[in-house]
Amino acid sequence: MTGEQKTDAVVLVGGKGTRLRPLTLSAPKPMLPTAGLPFLTHLLARIAAAGITHVVLGTSFKAEVFEEHFGDGSKLGLEIDYVTETEPLGTGGGIRNVLPKLRGENTMVFNGDVLGGTDLGGILDTHRTTEADVTLHLVRVGDPRAFGCVPTDAEGRVTAFLEKTQDPPTDQINAGCYVFKRDIIEQIPSGRPVSVEREVFPALLAEGARVYGHVDSSYWRDMGTPEDFVRGSADLVRGIAPSPALDGPRGESLVHPGAGVAPGALLIGGTVVGRGAEVGAGARLDGAVLFDGAVVEAGATVERSIIGFGARIGPRALVRDAVIGDGADIGARCELLRGARVWPGVTLPDGGVRFSTDV
Repeated sequence: MTGEQKTDAVVLVGGKGTRLRPLTLSAPKPMLPTAGLPFLTHLLARIAAAGITHVVLGTSFKAEVFEEHFGDGSKLGLEIDYVTETEPLGTGGGIRNVLPKLRGENTMVFNGDVLGGTDLGGILDTHRTTEADVTLHLVRVGDPRAFGCVPTDAEGRVTAFLEKTQDPPTDQINAGCYVFKRDIIEQIPSGRPVSVEREVFPALLAEGARVYGHVDSSYWRDMGTPEDFVRGSADLVRGIAPSPALDGPRGESLVHPGAGVAPGALLIGGTVVGRGAEVGAGARLDGAVLFDGAVVEAGATVERSIIGFGARIGPRALVRDAVIGDGADIGARCELLRGARVWPGVTLPDGGVRFSTDV
């Protein structure tokens, strides 16, 4: 596509991932395995598929992990630069902080927490045809109350930025993906925290800058909570969420070739079984995410839960809507439900935690 070479991509991956603890104690959220690959791989593959070749990762928390894994980006057909924040700068400050690495006239900025399916080329086309200073990807959602709303006029020009409200005037929300003209980034104050949502965008509207929305109803999910992380991973496995990084047929489960699944185990709901993980006979996994080396023993049930690296779920245990930290050991017949989180390395004895009275 013409002109695409003039666009850089910036991915902000500096967050601590506190809502996904204890999993993010050892790895930053964008590196957690999602449908068998580090989450960020799916986004980088989409960026490459859109014809953008130069990516700058804005890192802070566990910054070295990203470079160790992705290197110069050549395996993905990309050129990746890294810029590390020494102190948190917010979304706007994070964008301004990578300015020295930017090469093109336009920069497409991504929030590293979002799993999306929108056509990135379409957003860039909107940016060019409207001659916008900034273009925001806006996605329509069923219940916009939990998000900041962004109304647009008949021409697609943004008219306001509204914080979360109980009575939103529009179902269009800020999807965390923007295209900036270079000179707009140059105007962001440097060396201090700046929020694009609270400071940069309202100021641009007040000045009469050309701020446009690219509105669609594409797949979109903020992967910040365990519930969303499990749903997003399952949607990738089942083909509901698109990813150029995944090849092969979509289905009810994705099992790494180096994993062991015993006969009679049931894997449904977009379950992922990582490298070296083991699933025992008669186990039932529905929407489960098993990281590498996790073990689910015979007759255990794991539903909509994340089982960390090397963790073990004992025989006939029940784990539902829970997060089990790396290396934890859950004894036989334990029941962990409704948002339970077990920290790394913790051992629960057989029958040690129950929600029902029978043992």
